[in-house]
Amino acid sequence: MRRLAGAAGRLLMARFYLRRCTHVGRLVATRGRPHINATGDIRLGAGVRIHAYLARTQLSAGPGACLIIGDDTFINNGVVLSSRSEVCIGQRCQIAPHVVVMDNDFHGVDDREAPGKCAPIYIEDDVWLATRAIVLKGVRIGRGAVVAAGAVVTRDVPAYTLVAGVPARVIRHLKPTPAP
Repeated sequence: MRRLAGAAGRLLMARFYLRRCTHVGRLVATRGRPHINATGDIRLGAGVRIHAYLARTQLSAGPGACLIIGDDTFINNGVVLSSRSEVCIGQRCQIAPHVVVMDNDFHGVDDREAPGKCAPIYIEDDVWLATRAIVLKGVRIGRGAVVAAGAVVTRDVPAYTLVAGVPARVIRHLKPTPAP
């Protein structure tokens, strides 16, 4: 497909690249071509921006699953968002390169033919997931929280906190900032 320049091109290409999604809000833009696996519902809010030009970003919702991304959220290169149950990402979130968010183990540990455990993930508004962070099943990340680079989130994160480490733990509390 012929290259289209600038912001208008990114808006137009997003409609084409994201055509398998259940809902795509106004002014959703892509830079590069994300991989979309939508056998379930994928809903993108208004103003979502997805980069996939340096490394392929993947959005996946299996049968009966739901992946919801809120308004004005930014998803950077190489991100994997995988839902087999439910993954909800709030508004104005920042998701840095190579972040992985998965609500399913896909298979058992002892018996690799057995189905894995599954639990929904909820990421509230204004959250920042830094480079190579991993968010695992059954987690809620509170509003305004920051997950440090390389952290593995295995349990809930309180609002307005910074978490880091493997597994992630609270490093400090942050000052709430008013939303625009």
